[in-house]
Amino acid sequence: MAGSVSYSVEDGVAILMLDNPPANTLSPEVRRGVFDALTRAVEDPVVQAIVLMGAGRTFSAGADLAEFDGPQQAPQLTDVCDKIEAASKPVIAALHGSAMSGGFEMALAAHLRVASPAARFGFPETTLGLVPSAGGTQRAPRLAGAEHSLDLMLSGQPMRANDPRAEVFIDHLLHGNLRQQAICFAKEHVAEAHRLVPTRQSVAGFADPMAYQREVARRRAEFAETLERAPQEIVSCVEAAALLPFEQGLAFEQAAFETLVTSDQSAALRHAHFAERRATKFPGLGDVNPRGVTSVGIVGGGDMGRGLALACLKVGLPVVLVERNGPALSEAMSKIDATFAQSVAREEISARLRDRQRAALKGADDFVALAEVDLVVEAVPEDMQTKLAVFAQLDGVIKEKAILATSTSYLDVNRMARETGSPQDVLGLHFLAPANKERLVEVAVGEETAPEVVATAVSLARRLGKIPVRTGVGGGFIGNRIQAAYRLAADMMLEEGATPYLIDEAMQDWGMAMGPYRALDAEGLAPSWEQRKRQAETRDPAARYVAIGDRLCEAGRLGRASGRGYYLYSETAPDGVQDPDVVALIRAERESKGFSARGFKPEEIQRRCLAAMANEGARLLRAEMADRPSDIDAVMVHGFGFPRWRGGPMMAADLVGLLPLRRDLDSFTPDAPEFWTADPIFSEFIKNGQGFASLNA
Repeated sequence: MAGSVSYSVEDGVAILMLDNPPANTLSPEVRRGVFDALTRAVEDPVVQAIVLMGAGRTFSAGADLAEFDGPQQAPQLTDVCDKIEAASKPVIAALHGSAMSGGFEMALAAHLRVASPAARFGFPETTLGLVPSAGGTQRAPRLAGAEHSLDLMLSGQPMRANDPRAEVFIDHLLHGNLRQQAICFAKEHVAEAHRLVPTRQSVAGFADPMAYQREVARRRAEFAETLERAPQEIVSCVEAAALLPFEQGLAFEQAAFETLVTSDQSAALRHAHFAERRATKFPGLGDVNPRGVTSVGIVGGGDMGRGLALACLKVGLPVVLVERNGPALSEAMSKIDATFAQSVAREEISARLRDRQRAALKGADDFVALAEVDLVVEAVPEDMQTKLAVFAQLDGVIKEKAILATSTSYLDVNRMARETGSPQDVLGLHFLAPANKERLVEVAVGEETAPEVVATAVSLARRLGKIPVRTGVGGGFIGNRIQAAYRLAADMMLEEGATPYLIDEAMQDWGMAMGPYRALDAEGLAPSWEQRKRQAETRDPAARYVAIGDRLCEAGRLGRASGRGYYLYSETAPDGVQDPDVVALIRAERESKGFSARGFKPEEIQRRCLAAMANEGARLLRAEMADRPSDIDAVMVHGFGFPRWRGGPMMAADLVGLLPLRRDLDSFTPDAPEFWTADPIFSEFIKNGQGFASLNA
């Protein structure tokens, strides 16, 4: 039966096997199965000890997140953990694969924990805006103290069982057959059953009360300014573990969980979690098999090309890097070598691994070197004529069925595909820089791109550890289109009286990783300026155009790298300071357009920016540039600094409410009708009592 727990007895040891593939999630059936099997084992006179383990590849990934949207069925996981802990016979949790969230909480309730060396355990609840809810914040500190427990809970990252820090959580590592070794371990501890202390009674983690409270205070101060609520609640729960009796600590934890699980933050974070997974499921692929990719070619040794090369080398893919001439190639290879050296110096990789990865990189200044690679990524400067020339040359060199991808962020993939004799083998792969670190890749599917080529791109992205998101072909794809709308909304406010510094502060307070103008300075103002110049011929002359960014570029203010942008940078102010000259430049441009300055409150700035992003997202959906609102959210969260705990612009719009958001758009429309007029989708949803989430199925 699906979601079952099997029961067997071997040599006096009862084996309770979680069997709910693929991740042994703790469904109501599994919880009931564990509860009933424990009762049976305790009452069976033949049984002397109990081993709890998982079938298949993992122990348990924890609860089914879908249950958080409604009342949980009995038995609650807290009841199951209490049942484990109260068992009159030793209960040994045998971990392999992953023991996460509720799975690890069950293990903490056991009398002993054993694990295969590669097993991983942890509490990812903070990434979902939650706290552990089955005693994790109370049992973990009793075993491990505040520092190790808070490290595990606040990071949300798993820990390997063979990590030296794991000794406070794991009693013994088992090698070989986990089932047989766990049975032997259990039998060895039957005689010591009377000395086993239930975790709730353990005081090992409280051995140094002063150190415990110092750690709690340190973490509270660390998260005092954060807008996310879950980390603060986790710290309070761990503090409660030392201050309250166990049952009261459990009640404190449960109250925190119930407060968080109904909050907008947790709803947004759970949405972001599912959005990432949903994004990788491209429509129309079905059972399409990807082509094999055993080697990659990269044309262009700039920042993007080098980052892509490093990303491929990291996962064992041989790379051929082609540059236009010998000096350019030498420069690119030298910079890659310097990056490798830095990684070794920071102990991110070993010198031996560096040598192995470096040996898989070949450089060339002739396209003929790409004749046998399976996939080529063009990463030359963002100029259509340059890219068309590259595509034309590659078409005569690469082998049949080789995939040709462009890293463009704006240009027409279909036009490039038509430059080849095999447009079905062409698509766009828009990586974010630096490509060896950023996780997002927009997969731009052309008019003729073959499904197996798309499937190959998705497979490669996953292999590289990226989150692939499908996008149609159009200027800016998803991310840059939303970003452009966000920045235009901000620019309009500059013309009407705001300053870059007021807008940046408002949006950072709202949760953005950077305000729009700090972000522009960081990436450099020249690329967007060049893009605006390319668009000049096709721009609607009736549309409102803000030229403030152009004026800064004309004045040589090209961003942080040049020392001047919207902010002023120096050795003493590497993060930039406000510059009165910029304010004066904006004032002059404002007056030349006939605008009278007015004040802007932070709330209005935030509302305008969200409305602009959500409205542009609606247009992308209508144009079928994006398949789902959640895909837009995944792009913005993972590539453009949108706060994960707000879920993305489409989720944030749903949480604000589409009716008040449309009212905002209507009130802004006179400022620029072509930009602010609400997409018809708002009226459709409002009429039917729906939100953008209704399109995510």
